[in-house]
Amino acid sequence: MTAQPDARRPLRIGLVGPIGCGKSTVARLLHDRGAVVIDADALAREVTAPGEQALAAIVARFGGDVLRADGSLDRAALGRRVFDDPAELRALEAITHPAIRPRLIAAVEATDRSSTPAVVIEAIRLVDGGYGDLVDEVWLVACDPAAQRERLRERGLDDADAARRIASQTGLIERARAVASRTLDTDGSLDETSAAVDAALAAALAKRGGVG
Repeated sequence: MTAQPDARRPLRIGLVGPIGCGKSTVARLLHDRGAVVIDADALAREVTAPGEQALAAIVARFGGDVLRADGSLDRAALGRRVFDDPAELRALEAITHPAIRPRLIAAVEATDRSSTPAVVIEAIRLVDGGYGDLVDEVWLVACDPAAQRERLRERGLDDADAARRIASQTGLIERARAVASRTLDTDGSLDETSAAVDAALAAALAKRGGVG
């Protein structure tokens, strides 16, 4: 599932984790340590911007009510359509994944001769999206379900919406767990999470240092 080690390029980390468990926090901490972070969700926003072919395909498939008045994608409205319906979600992914993949691969390959110690692909669908073969390690960010629900409440999600989003990711997380190189628990303080990131990054770089 992972890339062939190559000590001449930066370490590649695939970062996965359920909503509300701190995946973006871990990505930020890695960025603070010099890593380049490639956010698949940011790329998804790029490929569904006004004028992009993927947005036109989404409108053709889901209708104009997934657009805001200014012609941009209403991600909340689209999310309500797909989170409760696996078939609708698969239809959306069939549109967006082919558009995201070449941009993500290009972004990763652009770092091959850089001085960064690591490149992080932050993607909830890292495994299902077929990106596992791009990375050297898969890191799973995890937390206690009660902490997860509380964090989602703090984001303004009601319990029903939070439950739907958590349920929609269950299979993704289990498949990621099966191939994860490391698991980072974020139940503690930010300082504890930061220390865990330091330890994991040091161990991953040391392990890779023996390559070649």
